[in-house]
Amino acid sequence: MAMWVFGYGSLIWKAGFPYDKRVVGFINDYRRVFYQGSTDHRGTPEFPGRTVTLEPAKGEWGAAYKITNKEDQIIALEHLEVREKQYDKKVYVDFFTDASSSTPLVSDVMVLFRYIASADKKLNENYLGPASLEEIAIQTVRAKGPSGPNREYLFKLENALVQIGFEDKHVRDLADEVRRILLLQGELVDY
Repeated sequence: MAMWVFGYGSLIWKAGFPYDKRVVGFINDYRRVFYQGSTDHRGTPEFPGRTVTLEPAKGEWGAAYKITNKEDQIIALEHLEVREKQYDKKVYVDFFTDASSSTPLVSDVMVLFRYIASADKKLNENYLGPASLEEIAIQTVRAKGPSGPNREYLFKLENALVQIGFEDKHVRDLADEVRRILLLQGELVDY
């Protein structure tokens, strides 16, 4: 049986595991937000970066990866357990490629594997939650971790969404605010 992994953040541009097929589409009932703290990839425990998580809402675009080979499924799961270790909740969702369709390309139960951060601080000590656009932008400008600057994550996500034909207002507004701050600081913005 094939396993499907849906990516809404860095998985859109960097899966990091072998897969058979990549399909652009969306899931219902969630939206992408920069509420998850990253102390292991895009920030540090002293100064966490921000990465995207999902919260209940209308729906969100991303990319789904089909993995049929059992060994590749194990590799993907092991990779995701390390990469997404600061997330605490997994759910199964329907994946659509046509916004007007009521029939998913891939149906729910044990088909689409999802990582979502919980707002419950007992379960997820790295959840940062909502903040003003300016506060999130300042944190994004300053944070840097082993995987690189937090702003790089943001700009790669913005570009990846454009590449799949979707513009996310939250991501675009945040990227524009980060660019504004960088320009005010006299930094060359090449994103």
